[in-house]
Amino acid sequence: MVKSNNVSYRLYFYVDIFLLKNIESNEMKEKLSTYQEVIEYLEKKKRDKHLLLGNGFSMAYDKDIFSYNSLSNFIEKIDNKLLQKLFNIINTKNFELIMQQLDNFCALAKEFSKDNELEGKIKKANKDLKKSFIEAIKELHPEHVYTIPEQKSKTCAAFLNTFLQENGNIFTTNYDTLLYWVLMRNNKIINVPIDGFGRDVEDTGEYIPEEDLEFTELRWGKHRGKQNIHYLHGALPLFDTGIDIVKEEYNFENNLINNIKQRIESKDYPVFVTAGNGNEKLTHIKHNQYLSFCYDKLCSIEGSLITFGFNFGEYDEHIIEAINIAAKQGKKIDPKLWSIYIGIYSDADLKHIESIQNKFKCKVNLYDAKTALIWHTK
Repeated sequence: MVKSNNVSYRLYFYVDIFLLKNIESNEMKEKLSTYQEVIEYLEKKKRDKHLLLGNGFSMAYDKDIFSYNSLSNFIEKIDNKLLQKLFNIINTKNFELIMQQLDNFCALAKEFSKDNELEGKIKKANKDLKKSFIEAIKELHPEHVYTIPEQKSKTCAAFLNTFLQENGNIFTTNYDTLLYWVLMRNNKIINVPIDGFGRDVEDTGEYIPEEDLEFTELRWGKHRGKQNIHYLHGALPLFDTGIDIVKEEYNFENNLINNIKQRIESKDYPVFVTAGNGNEKLTHIKHNQYLSFCYDKLCSIEGSLITFGFNFGEYDEHIIEAINIAAKQGKKIDPKLWSIYIGIYSDADLKHIESIQNKFKCKVNLYDAKTALIWHTK
């Protein structure tokens, strides 16, 4: 009889704990501002607004395409026994963790082993993984700009325009073309998105009538003084020729994705930052003129930064560092970045951001990311 009472007591105890956690969870959500409340507050303060997008932006469009699980499942089917063994040994679908582990293995092999062949195998595995990662994004990607339904495209354009119409900047760590397509398709709605790319006249050294002038492919640099779109980690359409950073585009023969495929088949690879930890990513960024420019721009923004779909994981320390540089490391200096508004999707997101909040040198505010109308009107 006593045993039965103990069991009942424990059952009621766990039910109470469950209910209490649900109540606390609902209370936490109620405390979060809505996206619209954040925008209205910043506009009232006449504060410059900037946007930082992470993979959640693409997943909000279609998680079946842009989740790491989808990419991993694609790569696991590739006929590469070495990569398949890696996925099984490390037992994760996190690309950044796998690449970090490979970098660590390579450093250990170089330090403790005289077997140059081992180091070479590890380097090859890392290279193969990066190529496969690009291949997965390319193959899973929507085929062309009009694959995005018109209503979704216009809704997203309206969301982006909030930041571009008043001295704002948009930063993204995504590799896909969703942002590029929305900006291009809605250029009459959006206030002048400038990604820094433009054409120059081909210099032949001879006089050529204006009607016969030929122009280069889209090179980065011509419009960088007014640039307000920044691909912090590169993107599928961006290629480094060794001299210039160029942007692949549509032509009369092929759509954008087909042109990217042809370029990759010719052994050109997009500008992608796929290194493991934040320091390695920053090293990669600093060695590329386009990426370095975009990163420095993030380091110099003023006003407030709003994030969507960016979780500030353990491999994003370089982004936090850039934010702190913009915030003048917390010093009371004007102008500077005064605050950041981080979109929260779940209780896990909330707990994570609260656990790293002290890393930021500016005021951290949280808002309910589900209230931001990115692709849907409701």
